[in-house]
Amino acid sequence: MSEALQSPDGLVTRYENALASQRWAAVEPLIHPDACVTFSDGTTHRGRDAVRDAFEKNFRAIENERYEVTNIDWVTRTEAFAVYLFEFAWAGSVDGRPASGAGRGTCVLTKDGGEWRLLVEHLGPR
Repeated sequence: MSEALQSPDGLVTRYENALASQRWAAVEPLIHPDACVTFSDGTTHRGRDAVRDAFEKNFRAIENERYEVTNIDWVTRTEAFAVYLFEFAWAGSVDGRPASGAGRGTCVLTKDGGEWRLLVEHLGPR
């Protein structure tokens, strides 16, 4: 069992680092098969395959992305699930031009096979 997936805090840190890597192979083990991710543009992606397609599209579109999560606020934690609020910011280049964005998010984590995984992520404006 991965040490980073044994606690909600470990998953959050590993997830932030995986997104910053811009590699789906780093993100995939952290995503529950039934995950649902809603981006700040309002698009919703259900299931690991749809989430993969959306993330890979972003990884291709944003070059040299820097991604950061701050102000994590745990709403609840149990043995089976955890919910947290956070702020995020990213910067990189899109079509050779500087680009950036920021917002707030909510994540629901669930324990799956003894390891924590992201089940729901909803991103929105600040």
